[in-house]
Formats: sequence, C-alpha cells, structure tokens
Amino acid sequence: MEYDFKEIEDKWQKKWQADRIYEVTEDASKKKYYCLEMLPYPSGKIHMGHVRNYSIGDVISRFKKMTGYNVLHPIGWDALGLPAENAAIEHGIHPAQWTWTNIDTMNKQLHRLGFSYCWEREIATCSPEYYRWNQWIFLKMYEKGLAYKQKSLVNWCPKCKTVLANEQVEDGSCWRCSTTVSVSKLEQWFFKITDYAERLLNDMNQLTKWPEKVLIMQKNWIGKSSGSTVIFQVENSPHRIEIFTTRIDTIFGATFLIIAPEHPLVNEFISIEPDYEVLKQKVDELRLQAWKNRYTEEYDKEGLFLRRYAINPFNQEKIPIWVGNFVLMEYGTGAIMAVPAHDQRDFEFAQKYNLFIKTVIKPSPQEDTTIADNNAFTDYGILINSNEFSNLASHEAIDRMNHHAQINGFGSHTISYKLKDWGISRQRYWGTPIPILYCDACGIVPVPEKDLPVVLPENVTFTGTGPSPLEQAEEFITATCPKCGNKAKRETDTMDTFVDSSWYFLRYISPHYSNGPFEKSKVSYWMPVDIYIGGIEHAIMHLIYFRFFAKVMVDLGLIDHVEPAPFLLTQGMVIKDGAKMSKSLGNVVDPEELVNTYGADSLRLWMLFAAPPEKDMEWGDKGIEGCYKFLLRIWRIIIPHLDNLKKAPADYDVTSLSIHEKELVKKLHQTIERVTKDINERLHFNTAISSLMELLNTMSYCLHEGIQSPSFWSVMKEVCNKYLIMLSVFAPHIAEELWELMANEGLIFHQEWITYNPDLAKEDIIPIAIQINGKFRTTIDVPSGSTEEVIKNTAIENTVISRHLGDKNIRKIIYVHQKLMNFIIDK
Repeated sequence: MEYDFKEIEDKWQKKWQADRIYEVTEDASKKKYYCLEMLPYPSGKIHMGHVRNYSIGDVISRFKKMTGYNVLHPIGWDALGLPAENAAIEHGIHPAQWTWTNIDTMNKQLHRLGFSYCWEREIATCSPEYYRWNQWIFLKMYEKGLAYKQKSLVNWCPKCKTVLANEQVEDGSCWRCSTTVSVSKLEQWFFKITDYAERLLNDMNQLTKWPEKVLIMQKNWIGKSSGSTVIFQVENSPHRIEIFTTRIDTIFGATFLIIAPEHPLVNEFISIEPDYEVLKQKVDELRLQAWKNRYTEEYDKEGLFLRRYAINPFNQEKIPIWVGNFVLMEYGTGAIMAVPAHDQRDFEFAQKYNLFIKTVIKPSPQEDTTIADNNAFTDYGILINSNEFSNLASHEAIDRMNHHAQINGFGSHTISYKLKDWGISRQRYWGTPIPILYCDACGIVPVPEKDLPVVLPENVTFTGTGPSPLEQAEEFITATCPKCGNKAKRETDTMDTFVDSSWYFLRYISPHYSNGPFEKSKVSYWMPVDIYIGGIEHAIMHLIYFRFFAKVMVDLGLIDHVEPAPFLLTQGMVIKDGAKMSKSLGNVVDPEELVNTYGADSLRLWMLFAAPPEKDMEWGDKGIEGCYKFLLRIWRIIIPHLDNLKKAPADYDVTSLSIHEKELVKKLHQTIERVTKDINERLHFNTAISSLMELLNTMSYCLHEGIQSPSFWSVMKEVCNKYLIMLSVFAPHIAEELWELMANEGLIFHQEWITYNPDLAKEDIIPIAIQINGKFRTTIDVPSGSTEEVIKNTAIENTVISRHLGDKNIRKIIYVHQKLMNFIIDK
C-alpha cells in the first residue's frame, strides 16, 4: 500500500467537514480555550507567512482539544482596504468582486492544508452584516464623545489618495505603496484614544505573556513624559507661547524658543512683514521638512527667525522666537524652549545659526561644565547661573521650580503623551461608510441605528484620480435628515480598516447574531482570547487599537475584560536567501506547489520543525523533502505490520518484557513527556518533532532486530497508537489514515491526549566493564541505552581510564552491547 498523500488528504478533509468536527458551542462543563491567529487580508493567495502562522495555531488548538478543552479556533478575512480599490483601478474589476474571488481562492487553500477552523464562524469584514456593527460602535463612541470631527494636518499618500494614520507611515513613506507621504489639512474623524493612554500603559501589567519587545514598542509609541508646562509671554503682544519640557531645571539656560511651522502664531507673526511672501515660502518648506523629519533622526536642523521675542518668566530675559523643522505641532504644545548647553539638538541648531549658549548645569559641586567635543552636557547635575535655584541638585530644583511656576501662575507640573488621537477618515471607497449626515439646519447628525448598515453603493466609477468614488455617487450622497426631514448630505469618508480588525475576535463568538455586534453571554464564556498569534510588525498599529477597543467596550458595558488577549505569540518571519519572502525580491515560494508535490502534512511539519515559533526560519527546499521522507518512513514502518498490530492484545506484562521491549516502552514515555512539555509549556514544536523522530528510530531498530516475543506486537501496538496521537497535532491527515488502518474506533481528532508514566520514563543506570588491551581496569555507570559514543566518552573521562590511556594511541575499540568496552592501545 503506497503513501498517496493527495488521496489521503482529500479523503479526510471531506470527512472532517462533513462531520463538522471543528464546530463548537458553549459548554459550561468544560474549560474553554480560545486560540486566535490574526485574520488574513485576502490578497489572492496564501503565502508562507500564513502557513507558518496558522500551522502554529493549529497545533495548539488540536492539542488543547485532546487535553479536554472546549476549543474555539475561528478564521475570517480582513477584507476592506486599499489593495482591492487599487485592483479596481488597474484591472477594471469591482473591489467586491476582486475581494470575494480572492476569499474563495484562499478559503480553498486553507481547507487543503487541513487547519482545524470553525468554518461556520467565518467572517469577512467587507460584508454589510459585519461593517454594520463597525458603524454601530462608531455611533456609541460618538455618543460618549470618543468620536469627533476636526480640521487637522494629516498624512496624505498621493498615490493611494488617502489619509494615513501616524502608525501607517514608515520612514516618511506609505506603509502600503512606499510613496513619500506629504502633509495636508483636512476635516477628519478621530477616535479619542488619548483618553485611554494611561490605561493602555497601566494595563500592561496584565500582559505578562506578551513579548517584552512589543510592550516596549507600545510604551514608546504612547510616549508618556513627566514634565512641566511653562508660559512665555510674547514681547509687546497679548500672545503667549506655552511650552512643555521634561527639564525645567535648565530653563535659565533657555536662549531661544522654537515653534512648529504649523503653529498658529507663525502666520500671524509673518503676515505683517513686508517680505511676507518670501517668509511664507520658507515656512512652507520648513513645514514639509518637519512632516518628513518626524519619522527619522537623520536630517539637517533648519529654522527661521520670526523677528519676535518672548520673555522667560523665571528671569525676565528676552529671547528670540524661531520656527524650526524639528518641532511638530502634534507633539506636546508645538513649541519648545531651546537650551543649547544641555540639549544636543538645540546645541547643533544654536551653532548653525550662531545663537547664544548659556551653561546652567554642572556635573557636580566640584566640577565645572565645559562644552567639549561639540557635545552638550545633557545629564542631571547641580544648577548654576539660575538665581535662587543655583546650587540645587536637578531633581530638587525641578520640584521647586514647578512649585514656583504654579504659585506665580505661569506653569505647572504636567504629564504629556506622544500618542495622538486616531484619525480614522479615509478618502476611499472600499471601507466602512461613516454613519454621519450633514444637514444645513441641524448640522452633524448621526445615522439612526435602525437605518444601519449604511451600505456601499455598487454602481461607482474608479479612475484613480480626483475625489473618492463615493463623492461622485449622487444616490449615495443624497439623504434625508432624520431630525428635520430636510435634504441632507451623507459623509463620504470611510473608516480606516484597522477599525475592522479591532474587534473582529468578538464577532467570531456569535457571527450570526443580529441584535448586536455580539452576544454578551457567549462573550462572557469565551473571552479573553487565550493565545493570540501574529507578527510583531503589528505592535504599534493593530495591537494598540485592539487593546483600545476592548477598553472602550468595557466602558460601554459590552464586555468584561480590559485586555482582550493576555498571551501574545509573535511568530518569526520566513526567510529565503537572507531576506523575508517578498514578491518584490523574487524569493517567494508558492505553498500550493509544495502541497501538490509533498502534501499538506509535509509542508506543515517543515514550517514547525525548522525553528521555534518566535524565531525567524530559514527556508530550504531540502527541509520539506526531509519532512516528506520522515512521514513516508512512518508509513513504511506501520503499513507492512498492520495484521500483527491489529491482532495483538492491547495489554502486556511490563515485568516480562525483553530488554529491547523495555527500551522501547521507556523511549515512548520519555517522548510523551518531552512532546507534551514542548507543546504545552515551551511552544517549541521543533524539538517535539525531533523527539518523534528519535522514537521512530527506536521503533525501526526494534523491528529491524526481528524480535518475535509474545508481547512484542502488543508493545508495538501501544507505541504506534500513542505515536499517531502525538503526530496528529502536526500532521493530521496521515495520522488519521493510519489510525483508521490500525482498526481504532473513532477519529483520532477526538482522542484524549496520552499521559506518560514517570517510572517507565526513568533512565536505568547500568554498569559497563572497561578493559584496556583485554585487562579489566574499572566499571563506569551509564544510562541504559547509551550509544557507543557516549560510553566511550564517559570512559575516557574516568580518572582511572584516563591515567592508563595517557597519550597512547587508541587503535581499536571492542564494544559488547551493554556489557563491556575494551580499548586496544599501542603498548
């Protein structure tokens, strides 16, 4: 009987689907386990990153099911977004058609890999039945003041013709198409994520099973700073400039102010100047530079003197006001005090424009501060040249200066965050319509819940230029105000697609529920997600929004868990030829071709065997071929002996086993222990598979020895059955087929996970007699079953043997299995 993986995999996939074995319902009598991988974007075909991610989740789901858990393992499609609309422009195909065709293709590919998904819970975020609830959540957030509209500077991608969130700009370029991002000012809808900044930070103490790297990235993105707000009065003007600083102890060294190019005072200051047009052109250049510079540290600091002065409230000194390309309106107050003696960036700027540098901090009472090697002194120290605060240590000075500023009404201690509100408006078609109407009489009017969903119109034109197709869809735009009954205009912006993926894990729990986004009683059973699996590249986009939405929903009384997933596993990338697999690099390997050549089980096995989940794996064609040969070897060990295995009694007397049989039983229990711990505790599937390979070697050895004792086939029957149960979480198709061929009842998927006997797994210590040139010298103790190499090395390290061997040449070693070893050496 040949190993025909195509026939076997097709057979069992149909059987599993027909029997609905992956479908689950709530069961209070069982422990629940919610295993979730980040849902894929339906780009056309699955890639190796998908296969690796989903293979990891599948092992965990199958293992948890076998260990008694009620397992929820769903899948869906993050199906809205720019690529579909770009395809419509490039190929003349409607985004919906492109998307649903891709979903159908990728659905079949995932089925063919045999993943244990609850397919009846499959969702697609482009379905009105799904995005209806995006709109409902938006309205709830609007009611709570968490969704608002304002004019703001935005990241604009000229190629995608849409606004990008800060997190979607990478090194100054669009994260999707790599086009350089520009700055524009538009009316935008925002979610008030800043209201949750402190909670996003504080609740990290619940995320003990998240990678430290992800938590650090999120902390840096939120960017909490403890500092001071200080108000500088503009000379001969009613205007005041508020700055934020973390080093108020250096304020006596502030020799100029710098404000952001988009600061409202900039235009006011230059508008009355005779050379306004020249100044405006320079400010515009600085604004564009500042917007690009926000994503990198490597750029030239440039500025423009605004011909105005501010008064330092601490010493009443007059200092010049500049506009600079390294100050951003969106960070802090859009203005900074520049202390060139104690800030390297300010120092470089002051040197470039020949501005005054004043030292106000020295390292210690015994040392003087000198600016050496073109570097500012940026550490804390002792204040000098700071009036009544001189001779204080920095930390004491900060407290006293904050108090001084507060009682005098020009400042206070302040907490600031780098995190800004989440701009969700996108000027594109293929997204969730924002459920807002504009009425001349009533202003901004939310769409009534009974009128949801606001559905995307199908009859639209895609040109790739100009405004969004929705702005040209008259039937969509025209609406009636629900308040006054007059004509209204519908909002034509759609939501950022990260909204779709911020709560999808809750929709899986009750995907067909029509009275709300999810059924709370079922959410209470399944939440939180027990393990969330995906790439670290989502650390500061999806994973922040994902946590933010959970907290909002707790506040809305919809769920109970402030952290949706206490355990995050970030899998490594699939690397080929030294780089991440990418179409642009031409190093992509097509999973479908490999499934056709080697089978789904071989591909899954290689994805899991090549490296631990959290590490990058280096692709190698020989690796999958080796995994195929391993499965073929299992097949060829079991199939020829099916009759003996099926006839053999299930029970045997352990005490009456031969030495080979005892070794086999011991190896079985050792393997069960290792595989169980590797899956359940370490998530190191590569070492679990390696243990299975070692056990197979022992099985093969025993069969090769031709052991024919009465109990042998009973032992082998137990070993094979338990082996298949362990194998099934990695390679389910071949395991299911061999399980059936061995005349076992039921599906292997429904079997309980096996347990090991510590007594049977324990290594026996046996004595080995050591001779040199046939003369007994000593005895060494080694674990039973040790290889000849292990015994040789143990003997050589023995004090007695090493003394007799000295530096003499070992010509030959005679080894009598498990009895003695004789070293033949030169005399």
